[in-house]
Amino acid sequence: MSDTLQNGKGNAGLQPRRELGGSILVTGAAGHVGANLVARLLGEGRDVRVFIRPDSNNEAIDALERAFDKKLERVVGDLRDRAKVAEAVRGIDNVFHVAARVSTLGGSQADLRELYECNVIGTANLLRAAGDAGVKRTVVTGSLSAVGTDLDDPSRPCDESMPFYPFSEHLPYGRTKSLVEHEVLKACVEGVDALVATSCAVLGPWDYKPSRMGKTLLDYTKGKLNAYPTGGFDFVSTKDLIDGHVRAMERGRTGQRYILSTEFATVDKLMDIFEAVTGRPRPRLRLPGGVMAGVAQVSTFFMSTFFPDRPQRFTPAAVRLLRMERKANTTKAQTELGYAPTDIRTAIHDAYADFARRGLVPARGEAALSATGASAHGDAGRPAATKKEEGAAA
Repeated sequence: MSDTLQNGKGNAGLQPRRELGGSILVTGAAGHVGANLVARLLGEGRDVRVFIRPDSNNEAIDALERAFDKKLERVVGDLRDRAKVAEAVRGIDNVFHVAARVSTLGGSQADLRELYECNVIGTANLLRAAGDAGVKRTVVTGSLSAVGTDLDDPSRPCDESMPFYPFSEHLPYGRTKSLVEHEVLKACVEGVDALVATSCAVLGPWDYKPSRMGKTLLDYTKGKLNAYPTGGFDFVSTKDLIDGHVRAMERGRTGQRYILSTEFATVDKLMDIFEAVTGRPRPRLRLPGGVMAGVAQVSTFFMSTFFPDRPQRFTPAAVRLLRMERKANTTKAQTELGYAPTDIRTAIHDAYADFARRGLVPARGEAALSATGASAHGDAGRPAATKKEEGAAA
């Protein structure tokens, strides 16, 4: 792939800041990342329009309107509908394209086609419409799954210079996100000002769907997590991720991608934080990666065969990613955007507090008391509900 997105020639230093003004469109605004982005923009007094799907859970949009006492302009439609996308960008100055369909499963041919059309064709439609409408800049939310690794040294933190290696084992989702970056490059060739803000696993508040990590925290709090795997991954707090998106809009170079991560954390560290936040002891069963991979294979086969509509938590792909222990290098974002990562402990505290505010988990004091009682009665190891990680996005 060209040097544009890969940036193989090194970083260019802190870039000049362009003013983020005028009207802003956010796609995927009802999702975890999108809702946090809208909250940031509303908090700054920005003029925001949201593009949301008619069949999606849009509770986050209602909550944002209540929290900021402001009615958001909504365009309801599908990214695969060119006419609707053109309507959404009309009169808009800047676009944050956050929407994506996320999955840690494979699926039928129909599922795969929908994944491709929503992510790849949807992005192509959005970028084409942005160009036609004279949008000043579009920031597209990317995924670490579309960033390559050092094939000779997989332990080396990945950066923007590493191309996506197509012959490794990838989820269909990761392949679509790689193709999304290709659509960004194609649009740049046509004169569209666009770039990619690459996300890792997300932690934080305003999680209404909820996200994979949000579901895990909820299940942990309710005693539905009876085992956990080893391994680790790079996580990003919503605060850092949104700040990175805004900085990419203000300072990013056209056609580039910027990896946004807060820190690498092992699952053991996550369990430490979950214990501190919820007051509930971690599950007693800590499964080695190989054992967990076998359990995930059997569980996914059973659930996909007999309960295809039930969600799954630890799919084989999710366990494989944890076992890889991928680490991300954010030097480019820090150097060119002034990006400054914080910590995931605060993000998890904020996520729990937001769930508690909405009545989904006990307030912290109540959680500690409940956990003590559960531990005393030996019911902390109830069977875990499996979860299908597929749905609307980011």
